[in-house]
Amino acid sequence: MSNLIIEKLLAKTQRTDIPKFVPGDTVRVQVKIKEGDKERLQAFEGVVLARTRGPQASFTVRKISFGQGVERIFPVNSKVIDRVDVVRSSKVRRAKLYYLRNLRGKAARLRDVERERTEATPAETAAQ
Repeated sequence: MSNLIIEKLLAKTQRTDIPKFVPGDTVRVQVKIKEGDKERLQAFEGVVLARTRGPQASFTVRKISFGQGVERIFPVNSKVIDRVDVVRSSKVRRAKLYYLRNLRGKAARLRDVERERTEATPAETAAQ
């Protein structure tokens, strides 16, 4: 019985607007930043290093900022995330890309691959 109650609670907090992405994809996460009484959006764009599953799923995004590596872990169902855009997809052979932490510059490049997007592009919507 308690599992049923927990599943109902988790179903209410699940987000359905997050697109499908996998480790190796470059994503742009729009994060809500609260400063005093004002709220704004700030983009955090980087490579997805890892993804965890389950009721408290999260994903790790890494970017290079002013020559320094910055990683941020986002809970998938967080209200802090406004939206997630998949910028680029890459072919990788691992589920966790922690080895990218030790690579710099051109050595840290990933090979791009074309994947179908779930959202329509502006050119497709104008043609219809």
